[in-house]
Amino acid sequence: MNGFPRGRSAIVGAATFGIGEAPGFTSMDIAVNASIKALRQANLTPADVDALFICLPGDFISGLSFAEYLGIQPKITENNRTGGSAFLTHLAWAALALDAGLCDTALIAYGSNQRTAAGRLVSAAAPDPYEGVYKPRLPVGGYALAAARHMHEYGTTPEQLAEVAVSARQWANLNPDAFMQGDLTVDDVLSARRVATPLGVRDCCLVTDGGAAVVVTRADRAKDLTAKPAFVLGSAAATFHMNIAMMPDLTVTAASESGPAAFAQAGVTHADIDVCELYDAFSINPILFMEDLGFCPKGEGGRYFEGGRTAPGGEMPVNTNGGGLSCVHPGMYSLFALVEAVEQVAGTAGARQVEGVDVALAHGNGGFLSSQVTAILGSGATV
Repeated sequence: MNGFPRGRSAIVGAATFGIGEAPGFTSMDIAVNASIKALRQANLTPADVDALFICLPGDFISGLSFAEYLGIQPKITENNRTGGSAFLTHLAWAALALDAGLCDTALIAYGSNQRTAAGRLVSAAAPDPYEGVYKPRLPVGGYALAAARHMHEYGTTPEQLAEVAVSARQWANLNPDAFMQGDLTVDDVLSARRVATPLGVRDCCLVTDGGAAVVVTRADRAKDLTAKPAFVLGSAAATFHMNIAMMPDLTVTAASESGPAAFAQAGVTHADIDVCELYDAFSINPILFMEDLGFCPKGEGGRYFEGGRTAPGGEMPVNTNGGGLSCVHPGMYSLFALVEAVEQVAGTAGARQVEGVDVALAHGNGGFLSSQVTAILGSGATV
């Protein structure tokens, strides 16, 4: 998308609902509640929505059912699924549709009651014959393979993986909505029950309920709807594979393509990024993504997280809401990363607010390190 409409659309509402446990709510209910909250932030109602982007677990035509639930008749209805990265792909298409004049108000939404409905994360069956015969525990087994390979090639240590989880928990302790709070040390992570070597339970994302929503409109309208819009500066996607057995290199993700493309669209450098909101389904993810996005050389990701660099007070804040490891992970996470990026740009993140955020990066991951999508948002000073 070299012709991406930089800064010509903006997010004017961003909200979450039901983080942690939301007993009695369906996935649809949770998504609707998040959507109403986001719309109210911009003094809008469902009747203003003429473009709808949504995925719901178990509902593969959720664009239709969600529109019916809201009582709207959108011009654009889209429920493209690329796994957990889907909502950042939605952001790119919403920005393009708005710039083309195809719609005026785009709603991107998600909700899941997976914790209260199921109570646990059910292992998925491997979708291809090469993996299926080994009956791997997925998705964690796929990410464990990537972690083990990174450790083998670059000397990444279990302690460095643990630093990722500890940093996330320190941010979660500043977020009243985070599901998992309290002290967490490197030793705690290392001594936790193993799930798939080398990953233990504290290296793995939460299993929660939760919903999120953002409202996107054209930049020329945004300032009439909110005091501090988050302008969409760039958004790019890339995919190298689907199944983990087909990943060309277990230590290199397609973020190595989506990242540079998004930076080029946004016209910013790594030095301009004030916060990173990364899809941390497992502790290896942020290590791989910081490398592939260009914040450090390949193989240096583990060391990047040492010494509190990404924790509160560190030089590069990462996952300031607590991430999927300590805040929320209801099956698909990237929309929560996007909401947090918006709140940091808007300066509304409360005790976890990073001072002077003008540019925020949100990165989504889908499948088994398969789909990678990078979005860059900016304050009014950037456009």
